[in-house]
Amino acid sequence: MAGVVGEGIMARMNAFYAQSGGVTAVINASACGVIEAARKHGDLIGKLYAGRHGILGALTEDLIDTSWESAEDIRALRHTPGGAFGSARYKLKDLEKNRAEYERLIEVFRAHRIGYFFYNGGGDSQDTTLKVSQMARQMGYPLVCVGIPKTVDNDLPVTDCCPGFGSVAKYVATSIREAAFDVASMARTSTRVFILEVMGRHAGWITAACGLAGHHRDEAPHLLLFPEVPFQKQAFLEKVSETVARVGYCVVGVSEGVRRPDGTFLSETGLKDAFGHAQLGGAGPLLAQMVRDELGLKYHWAVADYLQRSARHLASRVDVAQAYAVGRAAVEFALKGHNAVMTTVLRVSDQPYRWKVGRVALEEVANRERMLPRDFITADGFGITARCRNYLQPLVAGEAFPPFEGGLPQYVTLRNRAVPKKLGTEFKI
Repeated sequence: MAGVVGEGIMARMNAFYAQSGGVTAVINASACGVIEAARKHGDLIGKLYAGRHGILGALTEDLIDTSWESAEDIRALRHTPGGAFGSARYKLKDLEKNRAEYERLIEVFRAHRIGYFFYNGGGDSQDTTLKVSQMARQMGYPLVCVGIPKTVDNDLPVTDCCPGFGSVAKYVATSIREAAFDVASMARTSTRVFILEVMGRHAGWITAACGLAGHHRDEAPHLLLFPEVPFQKQAFLEKVSETVARVGYCVVGVSEGVRRPDGTFLSETGLKDAFGHAQLGGAGPLLAQMVRDELGLKYHWAVADYLQRSARHLASRVDVAQAYAVGRAAVEFALKGHNAVMTTVLRVSDQPYRWKVGRVALEEVANRERMLPRDFITADGFGITARCRNYLQPLVAGEAFPPFEGGLPQYVTLRNRAVPKKLGTEFKI
């Protein structure tokens, strides 16, 4: 849809872009792709507005006018971590049970002549994009909705990988390799077991990436614990003990979402987050306590936490390129009339690694998760296979360093100038 008929003329429509959920080291590269593509097609798209703090910006009519930002600053988003416009963990209510939020979105879009909706996020966000497109159709409002994939968990189906994952994979593999050198140096008199807890509530992709750090069984990490493999306490302790006896120390990578055989999270706190997901309290320290109590070994544990998803200084060059490409392609697809779709990364070949951008209907990705395949995990459940390594290795390839000044990386902070409100009503969240 290039425009809608209004008062006898064909008018350009504005666009809306929002970031959703946990941010990544490269989500701003996708924003850069969207904005630069929209500016390139200024004859078809009017202004591009961004939502301040994601979808909340649309609900509260708190829009940002990106046209005030210079081309140089928009370009700098490619090497800036975090969410330039603010993100939020906010899930819209069920469309059939509560239409008020969706009607409010359409009301804001209508007031600001927004004809394109670009939503940058994971599975829950793609579900939101789908529901907004459905609501617009029901209300007879001309709106083209395109989802842009983003999640460090790499758990969106159909797309070969998710922008944000490659850089996290590079960071955790590097970190666990470097930590292993530290532990090996001090193991005789100090730490014998080091445990690194990484993100991954249901899928073990990030944990698998830790495995890139070592190439044979005596190289760290020596054990990996995945959500897909039920945790067996005795098998874990025996493996740790055997590794320490053989190598002198043991390095473990564990997903925050590792589960007991009954399916409950090892570290579940009983609390829920904004999306209704169980809040986890730390698998790393729980495993460390087992090592201390059962084996009497000195230990140290660490949680990669926000560091893994914000480490732009160590981003994968492939990841940055893919994040930018799926953002730019979202605009191109929208202008061709592709509605209720998500842009995807398609792997063309492994060696040499080649990829291209595609698209998929939102129904095929909304609220769906892709687990780590069982044949990516070794038979004993504690490592990655050659097939997994072949999949992961290209995604961490290449460096894309930000500019440095005074020994520190330099990032951009946008002005984020607000768009004047047109509606006289407030919307309570």
